[in-house]
Amino acid sequence: MMRFICLLVLFVGLHFKADAAPPPLASLFGGGFSLVDQDNQVRTDKDFRGQYMLIYFGYTFCPDVCPTSLGILADSYDALDKSVKDRIQPLFISLDPARDTPAVIKPYVKAFHPDFIGLTGTVAQLKEATKAYRVHWRKFVPEGSDPEKDYAVDHSSLTYLIGPDGNFLTLFPHGSRQEFMVSTINKYLSENK
Repeated sequence: MMRFICLLVLFVGLHFKADAAPPPLASLFGGGFSLVDQDNQVRTDKDFRGQYMLIYFGYTFCPDVCPTSLGILADSYDALDKSVKDRIQPLFISLDPARDTPAVIKPYVKAFHPDFIGLTGTVAQLKEATKAYRVHWRKFVPEGSDPEKDYAVDHSSLTYLIGPDGNFLTLFPHGSRQEFMVSTINKYLSENK
């Protein structure tokens, strides 16, 4: 965790002038999005105002990182009291619009938890969302593979906690322990009752 914090401070420092004070972390992550959910309905960030959001960016063909992160997210979400869970909406945003159609995303997210909502969109819509959340992603095609079918999506693996006003609160790096996620979520929600 300490290594992650040091890298985050370095990242912030490299992106701003040396003589300017870096902005608070809350202004670095988060923002608007307009995407399509697993039921083919347009959803924007404003649809979730009044709720906390737990947002994870990934893709359904991800062999290990995404399933691990979503599994921990589901277990952490289930470990919360019902009164806390009722204030949170977990979201999965796909970074693979070519393969992750709403019909593909729906059973994928529901396999992790029935409360999860899956979102996708055009490349342009995803670029806007990933820019707001500073998610790094790129299509990777192994040598000799079919670029339309046999590719991976390299991406950062973070889960974001967003407040009911749409502002960033904190993030959880890949591999965060369930106990840590639960205690952190409870802390933020208890501060804002």
